[in-house]
Parts: sequence; structure tokens; C-alpha cells
Amino acid sequence: MGDFKEHESDLLIVGAGGAGMRAAISALGMGRSVNIVSKSLIGKAHTVMAEGGIAASIGDVDRSDNWTVHFGDTVVEGVYIGNWRMAEILAKQAPERVYELERFGAVFDRTPEGKIMQRAFGGHTYRRLCHVGDKTGLEIIRTLEDKVLHTDAKMFDEVYITRLFLREGRFCGALGLEMRTGEFLLFKAKALIIATGGCGRVYKVTSNSWESTGDGLALAYNAGAELMDMEMIQFHPTGMVWPPGVKGLLVTESIRGEGGILLNSKHERFMLRYSPEKKELDARDVVARATYYEIKAGRGGPHGGVYLDISHKGRDFILRKLPGMYSQFKEFAGVDITKEAMEVAPTVHYQMGGIRVDPYTCATSVSGIFSAGEVASGLHGANRLGGNSLADILVFGKLAGEVASRWMEGKDTLEPEDSEIEREMDRVRGFIRKGGNPYDLIDELTSVMQDRLGIVRNGDDMRKAIELIKDIKRRSEEVGVSGGLKYNHGLLGCLELQNMIVACETISVSANIREESRGAHTRSDFPKRRREWKVNIVCRKDGEDISTRLIKVEEIPEEFARYVKPEVYEDE
Repeated sequence: MGDFKEHESDLLIVGAGGAGMRAAISALGMGRSVNIVSKSLIGKAHTVMAEGGIAASIGDVDRSDNWTVHFGDTVVEGVYIGNWRMAEILAKQAPERVYELERFGAVFDRTPEGKIMQRAFGGHTYRRLCHVGDKTGLEIIRTLEDKVLHTDAKMFDEVYITRLFLREGRFCGALGLEMRTGEFLLFKAKALIIATGGCGRVYKVTSNSWESTGDGLALAYNAGAELMDMEMIQFHPTGMVWPPGVKGLLVTESIRGEGGILLNSKHERFMLRYSPEKKELDARDVVARATYYEIKAGRGGPHGGVYLDISHKGRDFILRKLPGMYSQFKEFAGVDITKEAMEVAPTVHYQMGGIRVDPYTCATSVSGIFSAGEVASGLHGANRLGGNSLADILVFGKLAGEVASRWMEGKDTLEPEDSEIEREMDRVRGFIRKGGNPYDLIDELTSVMQDRLGIVRNGDDMRKAIELIKDIKRRSEEVGVSGGLKYNHGLLGCLELQNMIVACETISVSANIREESRGAHTRSDFPKRRREWKVNIVCRKDGEDISTRLIKVEEIPEEFARYVKPEVYEDE
């Protein structure tokens, strides 16, 4: 058993994005030792893709804003199946997390009076997003990383966690493969926080970077944790469509927040038809569907998109407010957004579902395992408000770090079983063999998801998707690559494929079960929202199968319900 190196700490955090970094700061402040493991390089977390801002009702621009309005907006845009307790916690604590970032060294854009500048975003009642141009996520990662680097936390980058270990029913360790060296690393800890982000790469067209293959979902699921709301995948209305190498790359909602308008090939501002009041600033699912319908109707551009135009705001305004977008389009597409419109189309952006957690503790259904950020479910329900993702990682990252640190008091670190460690190393080594190309199956898998579980779904497509995914799962057992464990991108593909299949299976099964249209989940065969489906769908591993159950959404108490617009059903 000398084939791995051991690293022990009180707390292990898998994922070095905003949620993982903020959790580490909490735990370190409570005197815990922390190991942070990242699949990619430290500082390259997907948090940087949250460009538009962090939602917090500080009221620096619109003084009438407060936590009750933010709470109501979150519940309504989650289409009433989000956890109201999590919405309360987020709305109340987000302002302090913004001020805390300032104390840590973050630099926000300012109003002429020197207050934090806030911009409008879709679905928000007031201008609420605190921002740093169109690079807010990057500033947050820079700030949190700088804070953690000045502590005793140990960081391990380019390490891929392949399995979690339990002893006596609770977490005790995780096995990782250090990709630079090909060495196995055993991380022993009293508690674990999973903060690995989403699974957007299971779709063909996505704004997500290469890391987002659902690893945290599969790790938790295979360890016995429950997943929830997996059918709820957010399609951002605006991703790049040209050139092909950047298809799906995010075009921030900040453009619409700063006055950009959507036009079809006839130069019609089509959101006036779909949402005459909120127009381009309606919820993301509404704008994404409208864009999809315009393209399907043949009113799209030459590359299959619609047009997003902000050139009327003037060059100085655009370069000051949206420098990143100006550079992105100029460099990749040869488009000067100060003079001409951008061609855009919907792109998979975010998973509202994920690991089921307790709203007050971030605890999963497995003892000693906690989760925060995009990989965790509950807060966003059927649709996420723009800007709530950054608030989410800070509020619940902090909470997860604090609760996990308190939970471990008086507990010893348990030893993983030697036989389980050996079995997992053998599984990973087993992919070094002659076999099918994992990327062929990944291409098939992402095509199935894109074609049959997209913005508008139907039962026939989803049932066929379930069959196709099962077939890919069967064939995935035969994939293999040449070479060794060191610097082997093909081996990484073999490992990621298994995790992507878990995400695809749970998404497709859950989507087929929900016989209604709600938020990001739109079915052409069940086009209306239905009261009986005000439930959360929960998935759990049952041998080689998926066990599902429905949980009725907890009603909001009257003292909080008064802040929420009543739900209206079209068929009642």
C-alpha cells in the first residue's frame, strides 16, 4: 500500500472556486487545518465566468431595495420550488458578504457619490448587482485567493478526485490523482465540503469551461448522497455563436442590464412581443425561450443566432462599463460592439439542481459531507436570478465552512479501508488499456443532451435519451487509453465520462418525470405549470439504478409569504 502519498487535515475542500475559498476562510478562522483540492489551476475557477455582478440589496442606487424584495424576487424567479429558508438566508446575508469582500480588498465600481455602483439585471425589482465592470467573478476569485494564500491552508491544483471513502457511515477520506506526476494522493479528513461547480459540459453548447463535468455530483451520488432538481438546467439567453471555436462562450447579461436590446433578422425588438413590460430584463428562462423561438421561426442571423445591440450607448460608455465584452468580440469574432450588433444564441450556463443539502447547515444526507455553490441544490429552484450565483457561493460557502468546523468538534479522523483504496487505484489504472476512445462517447453523450434535453423538451425525446444514455453507459465500461497515469488527457476523459453519465442519467430521468413546464424546464407536451408538480424530484443511487421520490415543497409561512407575489396557475 505504498503507492500513494497521504495528506491529512481537519477539513478537505474539493473545489477552489468562490464557494470553496470562502468555506476555507471560515474554517481557518475557527482554527481548523484545511486542504483545498482543485481539478484545474488555482485561480482558474468557473467563478470568473460570473461577470455581471453579485446580487445584494445594499440600496446604494435604489434606496427602496431591501432583503425582503430580494427574497421575493428569488422565490418568484425560482418558480416557487426553491427552498424559501435558503432564499431568506441569502437575501439577508448577501449585503454583509459584499462589504466583507471590500474589507478583503475587492474594488467595486463606484457611483459619483463614492458608493458601490449597482446595475439592473433580469428578474430583479431594483438595480441590485454590485459589480466590477464586466469582470466581477474574476475580482472575487482574486480577492478570496489572496486571502487564503496568506494562511496555512494547503492547496493542491491539477488533482482529480476519483472517489470518496466512508467509515462507520461517515466521510473519512478521498483518493485523488495528481495529473502532473501521475501519483495517487490520499486525503484524510474529519469532514468534506464539495464545492466543485456544475455539469454544463454534458451539453454540446455551453458557456462552461472544460472542468464542469459534474464531478462533485457523481462523487456525492456514488457515496450515497441525494441529488435534487436535476432537471433544472439554465440556458443563458446570450452566448457567442461565431466563430465555431468560441460557440457558447458567455455574453454577459450586463449588456442587457446596461441597455442592450435584442433584435431579430428583421430588425424587430422581439422581446416586446414576449415580455412587453420587462423586455430584455425578464427572467433568463423567458428571454432564452423567446430567443429560441425566434431562431426556430427563421428570424435568426447567418450563424443561427439573434442580434444583441448596445452600440447606441456610445463608445466611451461601452469601454468603461463592458471592457471585457468589447475585447472578447473584437478578438474572437472581429466585431466592434461599439459600432455593430453581436450575434448571440442560448447556451447552457448553470445547473439549479445538485446535491441536496440542509438549508441551515449545507449538510448532505451523508454524515461528514457538506456542499456549497453551484453543485448544491435548493436555493434557485426552477430558475436562477442573475447575480444570485455569486451571492450563493459567498453566503453558503461561509456557512458550510463554519458548520463543518463545528460539526467535527470532538471527532477523530477515521481511516479508510485499505482494500477500498487499492480497489479504486486498480479501477483508475484499469483504463490504461486498449479500448474505445472516451471522447467518442463524450461526443455522443453531449449530442444526446443537446438534441433531446434542450430548452424545449418532450416525452418522446427524453425517453429516447434515457435509452441512449444507458447504451453509452454500457459501452463506457470498455473505454481505454494508451500511455500511463502522468499527463494523460485521455485518462482524464475516461474518468470524466463516468461522472458525466451520472449527471445525464439523473437529468434525463428527472426531466421525464416532471410532467409540466416550470422555469427552465419547458415541455411541449405539457406546456402549462401545474399545482400538483409543486414538488422537488430527488434522486438516489440504488445499485446500478436510480431511485427517485417526490418531496412536496414546504409552504412559506405567512410572515414571509407577504413578500412574495402569489403563484398563478394558467389552468385554474
